[in-house]
Amino acid sequence: MTSNEVLAMYENIAALSGRMAVAAQDGDFDGLARLETQVSVQVSATKSGVPPLEGTQRLRKIDLLKQIMANDRAVRDVTEPWHAQIERAMSAH
Repeated sequence: MTSNEVLAMYENIAALSGRMAVAAQDGDFDGLARLETQVSVQVSATKSGVPPLEGTQRLRKIDLLKQIMANDRAVRDVTEPWHAQIERAMSAH
């Protein structure tokens, strides 16, 4: 995987995670699940290793990781309370 391919992968994951945040906020959990699958496919490419980035490419990767983490937090802000409700409902039966 080249440096440009690594950045392209992180760009794509950041875009997908942004769409995941929107889907979660809209209550589109089917769409969220489809997007999670797409992200999983992208992330699996990193299992073979990625080259270290330097300079501006490294800074861009850091910015993308921050975006991905913020989007993940936005998704969890919606889904964690929902999961808690399901657990409470299931334990009541």
